[in-house]
Amino acid sequence: MKAYKTEDIRNLALIGHSGSGKTNLTEAMLYVTGVTKRQGKVSDKNTVSDFTKEEMEHGNSISTSLIPIEWRDRKFNLIDTPGYFDFVGEINGALRAAESALLVVDATSGIEVGTEKTWKYCEQIDLPRIIFVNKIDDEHVSFKKVVEEIKERFGQKVIPFTIPIGEGTEFKGVTDVIFQKGYHYENGRPSPAELSHDQQLATERLFEVIAEVVAESDEALMEKYFEGEKYTREELLRGVSAAVLEGRAVPLLVGSAEKSIGIDLLLRVIGNYMPAPNDPRAHAGFRYESGEERAAVSVDEPFSAVVFKTLTDPFVGKLSMFKAMSGSLKKGDDIYNVSKDVTEKAGNLLMLRGKQQIEVPEVVAGDIGVLSRLQHTQTADTLSDKDHPVLYKRIKYPEPTLSIAVEPKAKGDEEKIGTSLQRLIEEDPSFSIQRNPETKQLVISGQGNVQIAVILEKLKNQFGVEVEQIPLRIAYRETIKGSSSVQGRHKKQSGGAGQYGDVHMRFEPTEEEFVFEEEVFGGAVPRNFFPAVEKGIREALEKGPLAGYPVVNLKAVLFDGSYHAVDSNEMAFKLAAQLAFRKGMEEANPILLEPINKVEVLVPEDYMGDVMGDMNKRRGRILGMEPQEDGSQLIIAEAPHAELFEYAIDLRSMTQARGSFKMEFARYEEVPGNIAEKIIAEANKED
Repeated sequence: MKAYKTEDIRNLALIGHSGSGKTNLTEAMLYVTGVTKRQGKVSDKNTVSDFTKEEMEHGNSISTSLIPIEWRDRKFNLIDTPGYFDFVGEINGALRAAESALLVVDATSGIEVGTEKTWKYCEQIDLPRIIFVNKIDDEHVSFKKVVEEIKERFGQKVIPFTIPIGEGTEFKGVTDVIFQKGYHYENGRPSPAELSHDQQLATERLFEVIAEVVAESDEALMEKYFEGEKYTREELLRGVSAAVLEGRAVPLLVGSAEKSIGIDLLLRVIGNYMPAPNDPRAHAGFRYESGEERAAVSVDEPFSAVVFKTLTDPFVGKLSMFKAMSGSLKKGDDIYNVSKDVTEKAGNLLMLRGKQQIEVPEVVAGDIGVLSRLQHTQTADTLSDKDHPVLYKRIKYPEPTLSIAVEPKAKGDEEKIGTSLQRLIEEDPSFSIQRNPETKQLVISGQGNVQIAVILEKLKNQFGVEVEQIPLRIAYRETIKGSSSVQGRHKKQSGGAGQYGDVHMRFEPTEEEFVFEEEVFGGAVPRNFFPAVEKGIREALEKGPLAGYPVVNLKAVLFDGSYHAVDSNEMAFKLAAQLAFRKGMEEANPILLEPINKVEVLVPEDYMGDVMGDMNKRRGRILGMEPQEDGSQLIIAEAPHAELFEYAIDLRSMTQARGSFKMEFARYEEVPGNIAEKIIAEANKED
């Protein structure tokens, strides 16, 4: 692959609902540009971008892949993203690294939830985009209805730049609206086609829409438009580019990825109208940590880059995919990781095309490259010239919403599981792992059941570790509602030195975690034994009398006791205190506490009733609702953690995946009696 200047590079993220045909579209672009001699298909499991075992088995992309192609003296870096929204971290990273997006819509399904979400995110970050309506050759498709639906959802700024010649099984080619020419296709190769009278009229009507948008670019073009003069090719290119970059126009193109129809015109639109990385009007995905200042994407500046994706190759090891933001990186250059404050020694400097690794001598500003074997570097780290360090804002990943507990199938695999999961987190930082110190369970938390299933598959396929899912335990607590005064007496004499400790203690509730006080008068218990009494109670707090859960919100007061001049010691008083603790807890109305989480649910208004009703069934309380600018509603609620294990799955089902939520621990509350009885019985059965 030859070297390209920054202004000749286009970085484009492929986004859209799962199954819309992003990967097949990538294959069509590879075929049309001559990279491949035979077009792969997802159904045949032979595509360039979906090359892992997990992707082949699922028939869907589950990881970001990079596909560079060359077209008319330009380089396009296609960043193919997963369609499942469990992998939203992959999508966000790709959109940060791109100056534009290609939103693929399945003509047979219309606007799906994945289409809505990706469009909404592009709107939020002002990312220029193209819509490609795929699968237009299906017999049940109406192009007119698809366009009407898209315009209804996304607005009139969506403008067809190509329209189909024929529909359904009669689909033969497309018309280029700007240049008003028709093309038929055979094996992806276009040939001129005569347009019918109706087709010519339709093309002219749409061109007028584009001409109006172009006229708004500057006063000279506006004047030319009103005087009925034709634009030159350069004026059209300039005007359309301005409209796209300013968000006033979104080109819509149509075709069939599987039959490679309309792909050449799509490539032309990308090259002509999508921004180069150094275009001052381009979306800046990475900004300096110090503020909102846009980085100057220039080869004349010192080198800086952001790692936006990490891959694990079984043969080469770790591969760090980076977007060069300034300067250039040459093979053999020292690499300074600003985020970790460490200098790295890279293996090879590469370009990736799916799993194919292409060694390159240099990566310039605006381009996307790959470094192998970086020891300390992780996703979202900044790399730079050590003498001119800069730091870019890190990629933010959504908090995990679904958790499961796992254990190894084979004994002795615990350490191997932990190491393997850490390597997978380097690939996908949107999931996390934790060894819960209370429940002793290994917990994997992610964005949804598909992501977690893929993680478990990778553990098996890549690292040879098999795990099984086990019930997730809740970290309950115990406390008391009443007060009690009790005696704890430890006496042991069986030859030799005896043991004697006697304490009178009062137990009562408190707002604090644990309080120990003494009110002893007259030396009934010598002061030097007070620490032993407190230590005894603190140790006893670890296991309450009801179900063996830790005890909280307890005040213990030592107010009297007795001792033996010879037989009393610290151990005797510690054991006496623990006897008093057990008696005192039993007499002070012990109760079970459960964790309560605050939940914020964002849903379209149509689903509010279902979501609120479901929350009530989960023993939840609705605290309030806040209308959002986009018409959706934010429901604020509290609910027991035990009722929210699979809320991510259930909310997705209730809202057709349009709802989202986040939650955090709020406090502990008393468990209702009937539920507490079951929990206590279950815990005692396990013991």
